[in-house]
Amino acid sequence: MKPAYWDDATRALGRADPVMRRLIRGIAGVHLTRRGDAFTTLSRAIVGQQISVKAAQTIWSRYTEACGAGPDSGALGLRLDAARVARMRLPKLRTCGLSARKADYLRDLARHFTTGELNPSEWPLLDDEALIERLTDVRGIGRWTAEMFLIFHEMRADVFPVDDIGIQNAIARHYNDDERLPVADMREIAAPWQPWRSVASWYLWRSLDPIPVEY
Repeated sequence: MKPAYWDDATRALGRADPVMRRLIRGIAGVHLTRRGDAFTTLSRAIVGQQISVKAAQTIWSRYTEACGAGPDSGALGLRLDAARVARMRLPKLRTCGLSARKADYLRDLARHFTTGELNPSEWPLLDDEALIERLTDVRGIGRWTAEMFLIFHEMRADVFPVDDIGIQNAIARHYNDDERLPVADMREIAAPWQPWRSVASWYLWRSLDPIPVEY
């Protein structure tokens, strides 16, 4: 489902920035979408860290089977049980192809959900930075992963992941003749995009890769 703010955001970005107007017009009929529930989405993000897409999918399929969810077909209805993951022993998780570190990260994530340290019902009351702080309390979740989660799962409208390589490359391509810019300069370019910097970021990513990301 398209975020409720999407059309307002694209109109505002088009008025504020001619580069954005060109990018938006070039990618019609596609928009940000949410993939699944919070625990499953964050689990998938941890599994996929620093490995190829193919390897991540293989390990993820084994992991979901081990968790009793059955092989993952990419269906949006897949939901992992945090309580079950929290009870799983590390050797069992390692048989899925997970490193010892990632297995520990997944159990720590599950513990945060089962104890209520991460409670999705509370998140609408938190601003972006407060939610990022909650998420990065989990071992294995850094700021970049938290920002991706805020954009692609929570659909927060004004997140600007300035440390993302794709964002840096797209800004260089469209605003500075393919030369990378300092962070301060990228923030200045992004200032007119507020309060829709998540949407602008999405179009910058699409300008490099037209296949929409599902996180």
